[in-house]
Amino acid sequence: MQLIFRFIAGGLIVSVFAALGGILKPKSFAGLFGSAPSVALATLALTILANGKLYAARETRSMIAGAIALWLYARVTIWLIMRFNLRAALASASAIAAWLICAIGAWLLVLR
Repeated sequence: MQLIFRFIAGGLIVSVFAALGGILKPKSFAGLFGSAPSVALATLALTILANGKLYAARETRSMIAGAIALWLYARVTIWLIMRFNLRAALASASAIAAWLICAIGAWLLVLR
């Protein structure tokens, strides 16, 4: 039963976000809107069904903390490339420390 719900919810949510991405400019947003948010929402819906709203709320806070850490990682990577003219591989490897600090800090805040 859960597999059927996962298939229907995932397909429906992916379709909605893909349509939204197709409307927006540039068209590269279609892939972005078609994947990450739809998977997160489908997973959240399954979590609510399987474990309840309180557990899902905690998981949602974890998703938000992870998104913030990812945003910081991307910003630091871009800053290293622009400021020090580093290659992308070196800048992204160097920015992992910022991601790790932010992710662990956010994780500790979410657990409280």
